[in-house]
Order: sequence, then C-alpha cells, then structure tokens
Amino acid sequence: MSNPKNFKLDDLIKIFMNYFGAPRVKVSHHIFKTPWKGDLRINIQKDGKMAKLYQVKLVVKALKKLEVNNEDS
Repeated sequence: MSNPKNFKLDDLIKIFMNYFGAPRVKVSHHIFKTPWKGDLRINIQKDGKMAKLYQVKLVVKALKKLEVNNEDS
C-alpha cells in the first residue's frame, strides 16, 4: 500500500475478506468481525470506486493488530 490515496475500495474489501472472512453487508456498509476483544467490528462503507484514506488506515491498523495477536499465540 505504497500510495493509500490510489487504492480501489473493492481491492481493500478483498484483502479484508482474506483475513477476516465474509462481511455482513447492509446496503453500502461492509461490516467485518474481528477476533479480538473490544473493537469487534470494522465498518467499511462503499462510496465510489476508490477507498478513502481513513479506510485504508483502518485496514492497515487491523492487519497489524492481527499480526501482533498471531505472534503472541
């Protein structure tokens, strides 16, 4: 993700699906469950073809947290 401003939203959702499984979809919201306590859900709202910067940052943060949790196991 060298340039998070030019990231397709569909690609971002595919990455998330690869790590967290299929989302629950409500209209334009893709809601992913995460395996850790506390922040259990991540909501990605579809609004056009490109991902918003905050959405990319949210996915990066979740993947880093998943990596840390897997290292601790």
